[in-house]
Amino acid sequence: MTPERYGIYLAALDPTVGREIAKTRPVVVVSLAVLNRVLDTVVVCPLTTSLHPGWRSRLPVKCAGKPAEIAVDQIRTISTLRLVRKVDVVNAATAERLRHLITDMYGVP
Repeated sequence: MTPERYGIYLAALDPTVGREIAKTRPVVVVSLAVLNRVLDTVVVCPLTTSLHPGWRSRLPVKCAGKPAEIAVDQIRTISTLRLVRKVDVVNAATAERLRHLITDMYGVP
């Protein structure tokens, strides 16, 4: 499977260390499509149903019709072998907001 950028996939994130988000949960793929085609890894942001509306590092979304947040503060690279199946896709407006939030958090000032 070639993961799609802004696709939401179930991913097995265990084992983890410390305060990393764990268990099998949805993640949104944020790495470029060209990289997703040639690498055996993808860059993802996990989704959580523990909502924190005041946190600037979280982006509210609906995943499979349920409220969730994209945890940009938990961005990480995972093996494509951790991806179980595709469950949803982020719409264009949310994808743009996600790109801006990632740039704000990790881009050059």
